[in-house]
Amino acid sequence: MFNQYRGMRFLVLPLLLFTVQSVLAQQDSIPSQKEMDSLQFQGEDSLLLRSRDTISMDSTKRLRKGDKPKGVKSKEKDSIGIGDYKIVSYQRDTTLFDTTLTIRKEYKYNYLRKDDFELMPFANMGQPYNKLGRSFTKTTYYPNIGAAAKHQGYFEKEDVDYYSVPTPMTELMFKTTMEQGQYLDALLTFNISRRFNASIAYNGFRSLGKYRYEEAQDGKFRATFNYITENGQYGIRGHIAAQEMKSEESGGLLDKIQFEDDLPDFQDRAKIDLLYTNANTRILGKRYFLDQQYKLINQKKDSTDNDPTTLSIGHEFSYESRIYDFEQTSQNDAFGEDPFVTPIEDRARLKTMFNKGKVEFVNKTLGRLSGNISLYNYNYFFNSILITDTETIDNQLKGEEISIGGTYSNTIGAFHLEGNVDYTVSGELTGNNFDAVAKYRLNKNNLVTGALHISSRMPDFNYLLYQSDYRNFNWQNNDAFEKIQTQGISFGLDSDLFGFLEAEYSIVDNYTYFASTAANDEEIESSQETAFVNPFQESGTINHLKVKYQKEFKYRKWSLMNTVMYQEVAQDNQVLNLPQVVTRNTLYFSSDIFKKAMFIQTGVTFKYFTSYNMDAYNPLLGEFYIQNKEELGGYPLLDVFINAKVKQTRIYLKAEHLNSMFSEPNYYSAPNYPYRDFVIRFGLVWNFFS
Repeated sequence: MFNQYRGMRFLVLPLLLFTVQSVLAQQDSIPSQKEMDSLQFQGEDSLLLRSRDTISMDSTKRLRKGDKPKGVKSKEKDSIGIGDYKIVSYQRDTTLFDTTLTIRKEYKYNYLRKDDFELMPFANMGQPYNKLGRSFTKTTYYPNIGAAAKHQGYFEKEDVDYYSVPTPMTELMFKTTMEQGQYLDALLTFNISRRFNASIAYNGFRSLGKYRYEEAQDGKFRATFNYITENGQYGIRGHIAAQEMKSEESGGLLDKIQFEDDLPDFQDRAKIDLLYTNANTRILGKRYFLDQQYKLINQKKDSTDNDPTTLSIGHEFSYESRIYDFEQTSQNDAFGEDPFVTPIEDRARLKTMFNKGKVEFVNKTLGRLSGNISLYNYNYFFNSILITDTETIDNQLKGEEISIGGTYSNTIGAFHLEGNVDYTVSGELTGNNFDAVAKYRLNKNNLVTGALHISSRMPDFNYLLYQSDYRNFNWQNNDAFEKIQTQGISFGLDSDLFGFLEAEYSIVDNYTYFASTAANDEEIESSQETAFVNPFQESGTINHLKVKYQKEFKYRKWSLMNTVMYQEVAQDNQVLNLPQVVTRNTLYFSSDIFKKAMFIQTGVTFKYFTSYNMDAYNPLLGEFYIQNKEELGGYPLLDVFINAKVKQTRIYLKAEHLNSMFSEPNYYSAPNYPYRDFVIRFGLVWNFFS
């Protein structure tokens, strides 16, 4: 059991943030409140402004030069408005801080702080999410360490934001967990000068959970800075991230009858017997990131020229070390009967260093064109070489990847084009990556988008090499496995009248997956299926189609938000299992009350997905694996919520999975892992502007 007093650190951090904010407060001006969702400012290569709260390509309007975003008050000299508080992403997209209360905020008020429509969470907070939808057109260029099921809440370098604020700003998010714990996400960002901004953030939680041996806790710290010289010739930004994610692993139900028969003795879920009581997993990550750019040429016609011709050079650097641990104090038959040693102490390590140099040319007519060369060093390793009677398994995969690439973007009238290409010159992990996106605005209310994706790369490192104290979990496939080949095309229509529609069609060769080779039904019935999980590569081609539609209907103070997703998979062997239909419908009421001192939204959300062969979970690997013996799903998830906004504070109250109080206990997040029962959770998001 983890140290229960470690959660006290969460109480110290808010006090520190308030103290620092008071010291660093530079102005007393409080930004004017914004009436609509924040808008993404249009850059030279951007056609569409997107709300920070909406899904990709949400209904928005193009912001022409000289126009002011609706809901952002015009500024007089020396005044400060909400438009001055900006968030800059890794891709350098800029959004505004948003203190509004919308239905999309409700969808994102969770552990991941993003819409989890295509995910199915486990019973406790911080546990894995099973996938209800897949997208093959958004993949990282380099393989990851693995344990993908445990990385949902991990902050990659693309997930870290940077800030530009005139005065210190604090955001605190609090939410109750399932049992004996709280969740806190705290951010403080401030400006040391007009051109130098910094931030510190901490994301952490502890939750005991309703079932035994499922305690989880996180601690994720980030610190960022960004600086630009007065003439705008040189800019630099960077961050430091330190993350630790720990959880107990129960293995799921030992006897399903205790859960499914709904016996009075087991209404208290802590009394249900679980597969094992002595297993723990941990992810530990540390990263240093630096990105800088220098303009060699900056030809401005005059001081008011906002689109000068520029030629710049840049450099991006990152160094990261990551560890995945699985520990068990004694052997368990669920992973094999004859381990090499006990206690079990499996540890996979990955150290990477990335350097990219680039040259970029920007012209108002020709657009933005850049070329780059990258060097990626990796070292994935275990403690020692494994030698058995039948094979020898190395303890290390080490090497470097050299790649060249380029990007292009340009907007001509209502047409916008952007593209990215990467090609590996030297190395064994990667091959190529090509993305192209075209957008055309038919009119102010309708936007059409088309995209093409082609990529080639090896699967994650744990598919290629793995070592464990359990005999069954040792393999080396770096010479046997081939690169995963992906080709995809997508189409999108974003219309104020018809809603948002996107369709994606992907062709995947050499698809890689985990599956169990359990030889007989007896091994499966005795919960030993997880002991025979191994990586495989599909020889046939997989065709995946996904169509997603979203539309909101409004009548006076009532709204109905609908999201529907349809998927179809064509494959020679059943290695990719997904539900055919996923739907989420939210009926809610919005109104100002108490003489407009408070704004409320209250309603009910109905989510449903068709039954399918839901992937099973292996805690030792931290991965899901396919199973084709049991169909799960086909049950509704009903949530009732009451949310309110007072000034810059948003208050959330939700009764989750209300229908579990009167429905059959047949709801699972994965085979052997029940979904959560009815629970009431409370929380808030609070912004302070100094």
